[in-house]
Amino acid sequence: MNTGEAHPPSHTHPPGHTHGHPHGVSRDADKRYLTLALLLLLGFMLIEVIVGMMAKSLALISDAGHMLTDVGSIGLALLAMRLAGRPPGGSYTFGLKRVEILSAQANGLILLLLAGWFVVEAVSRLFDPPAVHGLLVTVVAVVGIGVNLLAVWAMGKANRQSLNVEGSFQHILTDLYAFIATAVAGAIIWWTGWNRLDSVAALVVAGLMLKAGIGLVRESGRIFLQAAPRGIDPDVICAAIVATPAVTRVDDLHVWEVTSGMPALSAHVFVEHEVDCHDVRRSLEMMLQERFSITHTTIQTDHAVAGRCATVPCHLDSREAHRAR
Repeated sequence: MNTGEAHPPSHTHPPGHTHGHPHGVSRDADKRYLTLALLLLLGFMLIEVIVGMMAKSLALISDAGHMLTDVGSIGLALLAMRLAGRPPGGSYTFGLKRVEILSAQANGLILLLLAGWFVVEAVSRLFDPPAVHGLLVTVVAVVGIGVNLLAVWAMGKANRQSLNVEGSFQHILTDLYAFIATAVAGAIIWWTGWNRLDSVAALVVAGLMLKAGIGLVRESGRIFLQAAPRGIDPDVICAAIVATPAVTRVDDLHVWEVTSGMPALSAHVFVEHEVDCHDVRRSLEMMLQERFSITHTTIQTDHAVAGRCATVPCHLDSREAHRAR
């Protein structure tokens, strides 16, 4: 039960602060880099599907499937950036910034599904391998390496703080490694005629897709479950708040990520009876910004009960706090 003077929570932004800090990619320059990568990959993907069918190469077709997810991920990234740039309004008090995380999770799930399909197909071809045109596979894979290097360069110029854009970048980087594996497999098939190596290369591609997909689903899942951002320890933040002069207790501390690069914090802070709650709150706002780069905070301040101003450990769960009182 709260006693003493209560003050309304504050959605804090320190003096001079603006909303100019990045919450993902939204600049026109970043959109141009993503669009360039999208066009490069889309054009080459169509060529690769046709040549892969002609050469009867599962490795090339799996590369094209992975490239399809690259195209889809960049397309979703561009759409998510457009939606995330809309101002907050109505029921969406944070706007549509978390659309980027939905996009990243969708890309991860697609990668996992395609990886599973390529594993099944590659294993079946290991037992009954078709004749593969090794030279054609090698030539197309080498060209694919060049195209992916250009796409990696373009994506590397964009702001990769956004999980959505970073997911697209990882797609393309994984595809680059896959083309290298396919080029090596195609050259060996051309030299030795060992067609099963095409399926081995497809399994390598599937493994890379599986790794990238798991990473995207895990990271986007952390944000949806409102876990603290990586690199930010709630216990460390809690200790820093308690160490602030005049603070006696912290309850209901929550730290989460609205979207990539946009951490938020809320807390119920008790202060000594003789001090001004607003002064303490402003000190906490500045400390959180300077030490932890958290500018989106909601801090409710109350005076501690008379006679109970001794500093006590903070509580991240309100039920534990009530038991301790």
